[in-house]
Amino acid sequence: MNIRLAVLGDSIAWGQGAARERERLAPRLAEGLVVRGFDVEVKVFAVPGARSSGLAAQVKATLAWRPTLVAMVIGANDLTHLVPVESAVQDLADAVRRLRNNGAEVVVAPAPDLSSVPHVPVFLREAVRAAGVNLREQQAVAVLAAGGHVADPDQRASRAFAADPSLFSADRFHPSSAGYAVIAESLLPALTQAAANLGTGGAAYSVSSDA
Repeated sequence: MNIRLAVLGDSIAWGQGAARERERLAPRLAEGLVVRGFDVEVKVFAVPGARSSGLAAQVKATLAWRPTLVAMVIGANDLTHLVPVESAVQDLADAVRRLRNNGAEVVVAPAPDLSSVPHVPVFLREAVRAAGVNLREQQAVAVLAAGGHVADPDQRASRAFAADPSLFSADRFHPSSAGYAVIAESLLPALTQAAANLGTGGAAYSVSSDA
């Protein structure tokens, strides 16, 4: 049985900022799973700029592809657009629940700490950090309640970005290729556990994108 990995979410899930397509998030996740002994086919349904309210449309398209495993990165645009936390969390919970009800394992990378983004003014960083913590904590509770997995609970990726500006691309917001390597490594432990739940194995992958 092959893993059919769908990648949903925003521009980070899509891979904006990477220098080459193979350095985007989806190929890195697939490669990481292959190294760990899984046979993977991966398809990207993420949309740059997406907020949690856009997950319903992505889920609809994803289910037509019949995924067995889903990686979802969402929350940054909810923060930048000041989307009410309750609305964003409900939309995420609905998406995870719908995917789980259709048999897919789901791994969610919650909102990042945007206070490390270089162009965020120093005087706003604490408020930005607090907003991210609030959204992320509520996302985690909702994802677990809906039967999903939460990736990088210790926020190792956000701490790495705060310590190393080279992990950002030239726009100083999206990850660079090196940044995507860090994000992929932060997702892979939870993704590997979810994949193991499927009882699959192998050693190859292919990738395509609808975005």
